Amino acid sequence: MDILTANDRIGEYPKSYYADTASGPAPFAQAAGELRCDVCVVGAGFTGLSTALHLAEKGYDVILLEAHRVGFGASGRNGGQVGTGQRVGQDTLEKMLGKDQARALWDIGLDSVALVRNLIDAHQMDCGFNSGIIHADHRARYVAGEHAYAEKLQNDYGYDQIRTLDLEEMRHLVGSEAYFGGTLDMGGGHIHPLRFAFGLAKAAMAKGVRIFERSRATGIDGTDPARVSTDKAVITASHVVLGCNGYLGDLDGQVAARVMPINNFIVATEPLSEQAAEALIRNNHAVADSKFVINYFRLSDDRRLLFGGGESYGYRFPADIAAKVRKPMLEIYPHLADTRIDYAWGGTLGITMNRMPHFERLRGNVISASGYSGHGVAMATFAGSVVAEAIAGQSEKFDVMAKVPNPRFPGGASMRWPLLVLAMLWFSLRDKL
Repeated sequence: MDILTANDRIGEYPKSYYADTASGPAPFAQAAGELRCDVCVVGAGFTGLSTALHLAEKGYDVILLEAHRVGFGASGRNGGQVGTGQRVGQDTLEKMLGKDQARALWDIGLDSVALVRNLIDAHQMDCGFNSGIIHADHRARYVAGEHAYAEKLQNDYGYDQIRTLDLEEMRHLVGSEAYFGGTLDMGGGHIHPLRFAFGLAKAAMAKGVRIFERSRATGIDGTDPARVSTDKAVITASHVVLGCNGYLGDLDGQVAARVMPINNFIVATEPLSEQAAEALIRNNHAVADSKFVINYFRLSDDRRLLFGGGESYGYRFPADIAAKVRKPMLEIYPHLADTRIDYAWGGTLGITMNRMPHFERLRGNVISASGYSGHGVAMATFAGSVVAEAIAGQSEKFDVMAKVPNPRFPGGASMRWPLLVLAMLWFSLRDKL
């Protein structure tokens, strides 16, 4: 099944709250004929847009290819949470890689959030940045470990933006009896992701990046120079960057064996009163809970609850996304049973076996960055700057990320899906215990 068309129409944004509240650039032309550039970037999500922008700022001639529209994929559909650190905790990274590399990865995680903030400010993007992410423990037995981890970040990493929440304060900040404690990280926050993607596109275009939409890459010849083919064009470039994440398809089997697409879903309720919205989440923070099949939610600027949750074990989205997400939403907020859902949409992200991003030089002049595993708003944006530096000959940060071992899914690309289904069913059951 074609991941790019399984749930979407070519060149059309999905019906979502984000698409209805973001004003993007006019549609870009399709790539056609024989084209040349210094760098051809494939995929106009956060990775590709950031890569193109940072390369153009360094003086490179860049072509950016997008199979659908700018920000069409997970970059324009996600929960909007801009998290600190990596997708994997520092204690796990220390055991996996040692303290020095774990520290380097922590610093990269902080730099990634700072980059998002700086880009928003520098290019006057209208996507906002609302500070604070609450990590909510759905089991009382998890709270002690969560508090110990916060203390580790404070003591070992000098991170003073995180503090612990006991049961009373958790239920004050998140108006639900589903959680027993957790942490509040004021270093992270949340944004309107599609507006951010559009802001990156406008900034890249202003720097001279040639953006082509409805221009699906169908093949890459990694010679020197490389050649990237679409159905109407051939682009010759000194370097190629793959920023496809969950929408890679069969474009590169080497990446596909390590980065797997999975679906996730979000609903937006009707606008709530100021009092009702404040009772759900105080101080306009974002929330992510401790379940393996995670629930994540926040308020929009017009006081809708944007709630993400529910798992899917097939390429196709469920027929009734609203019903799928309403179920976990009501487990957290049962009093919203009569609240209208105005939007429901799905998207596809890329995950890895160990939930760490996958950075790789595939063939000399072909580079890939993907597999952000639900932690991609900041990290994918930062990946673009790191890839641009690597192409310019400064590969220190790229090498830090590339040294993280990313094992192949058992059986490679052909067997990864059925094995993941079994794993997700197990973890879904564990969440209920």
